[in-house]
Amino acid sequence: MSAEPNQAALRAAWTDMIDALNRARDAVDSAELHAPPVTAQGLAEGYRYLLGFVFSGIERAFFEDPDYPYFRRAIQPLDKATIDNADALYLSASIDGAKSYRVRGRLVPKAPQYIIFEAHSVYAGDTGSLAELAPGGRVVTGLLDTSDLAVDDDGGFEILLAPQRPTDYSGNFIATATADGSKTACFLIARMLFHDWEHEVSPDLHIGQIGNEGGHPAPADPAAAASHMRRVGTIVENQMKFWNEFYDVVLEAHGDKNGDGFTLMPRNALNEPALANPAMGGGQSTNVYSGGVFDLQADEALVIEVVVPVQPAYMGFHLSNLWGESLDYANHTSSLNGFQSEPDPDGTLRYVVAGTDPGVPNWLDAAAHRGGFLTLRWTYSTPPPELPKATVTKVALALAREHLPATTRTVSPEERREQIRVRQEHVQRRYRQY
Repeated sequence: MSAEPNQAALRAAWTDMIDALNRARDAVDSAELHAPPVTAQGLAEGYRYLLGFVFSGIERAFFEDPDYPYFRRAIQPLDKATIDNADALYLSASIDGAKSYRVRGRLVPKAPQYIIFEAHSVYAGDTGSLAELAPGGRVVTGLLDTSDLAVDDDGGFEILLAPQRPTDYSGNFIATATADGSKTACFLIARMLFHDWEHEVSPDLHIGQIGNEGGHPAPADPAAAASHMRRVGTIVENQMKFWNEFYDVVLEAHGDKNGDGFTLMPRNALNEPALANPAMGGGQSTNVYSGGVFDLQADEALVIEVVVPVQPAYMGFHLSNLWGESLDYANHTSSLNGFQSEPDPDGTLRYVVAGTDPGVPNWLDAAAHRGGFLTLRWTYSTPPPELPKATVTKVALALAREHLPATTRTVSPEERREQIRVRQEHVQRRYRQY
């Protein structure tokens, strides 16, 4: 049989993929596609951001298979996005919500501070449309976190994923369909949140479709390869389109868009902490979020005071650029969590955001960025009776200490280098390639 029809079909698919990638490229600098204000640094980071979606899009298009799932890194230093949490290992596995799966894991030797599994009907951003934020657009059919995860004496656990819990089953369970059966899950998303970066270790995890153990997927063929290539282009184009529009229109990161004189992500301020909800992009179901945009000159800083009436299971404060990429948290203290932060004697957490080290314990390094996202996260398995509170004051960097308690200690350059050493080693360990 002649190979020419297959060659033509695959070349056509390649062309379609490249065309979609070129349309995605336009989102790097197009105001019509809601790109951030154009700067030299923003353009350089924008092309890197785009290629991050290409990187993940190739893996997703060619290897996501609900019959033979595996946990892939949904976000990592090579493809940061979505205002990602610097403390999180994000994992994703493709599933068919009408079928059943078994997840096996082991927490050794010291588990991350918090773990949550969520079954999602849509992979965030894949539709390319903000309509997925509307009620019923993107649904979490079931979840399980460390507050309810049953673990044996050796740190092992199993989780059953199925449309409904079997009547005779009492173990760990995540529903992959809504109660009325109108929505089924297509992805299992896991988040591992670290506090103690020096000692906490990612768990071993395995997922398999029940009844399909020991089988194997179909071999590659031209029709499948053509479909996968087109899906690469679709994923990248839709992800770029969705998140640009989300930041610009929903979060109003670049200014008031609806003319009400209010921006959801205020400049050099934080919005009121609120429970995660689909209309605001979803996020982790058990989180309380507060966010804003920093916009600082080299001689300016933000002093942020955080009061937390109810102790959370996890807490983190993170900086990101305007593409929603977390800043370089391996080589800079651009994030601090509840373990890494030092409270003042009155229990208040006071942070300084600046591009130059003010020599205080809770410094968040803007890492050569004049602007970007501020994000605070607090995790509660059940909503607390009282939410955290945060206030922001913009000050001259040279006067930042005047806005902190007199007892605030000085961090030496040697101590700061030791902080970075711990961070560098942890990030290499979290994302090791072997």
